[in-house]
Amino acid sequence: MACEYFAPLVYTLSILGVIYASITTIRQTDLKRIIAYSSVGHMGIVTIGIFSMNTEGLEGSIFLQIAHGIVSSALFIVVTLLYERYHTRIVRYYRGITITMPIYSSLFLIFTMSNIAVPGTSNYIGEILVLTAAMQDN
Repeated sequence: MACEYFAPLVYTLSILGVIYASITTIRQTDLKRIIAYSSVGHMGIVTIGIFSMNTEGLEGSIFLQIAHGIVSSALFIVVTLLYERYHTRIVRYYRGITITMPIYSSLFLIFTMSNIAVPGTSNYIGEILVLTAAMQDN
């Protein structure tokens, strides 16, 4: 009963968290901070799925948690490899990286697209399930 009573409050806080984390992510220049703030936004969506009180929302939040764990870990590994090579994580210093590291750039693009939930990726499925469940609940 408490979850049903506090669901509108949790929805509001989660939506505000997603918006704030997204705006903060856009302003960052350090790659690890970009990944970290986007993780905060994804966890806000997970919270919405948990409090939607239906099967789709719970399945979507679990799927999003698993997908986010894999994709964010991969992005942190990729950025760490880049840091080991160039000794900086600031975005503006990475011009022309596709010429020197083409396979790396392809992997980084794939993980980045999955992180922003491009259709056909694992995060997209979880986010669509969560948003569908939230719309059904409201």
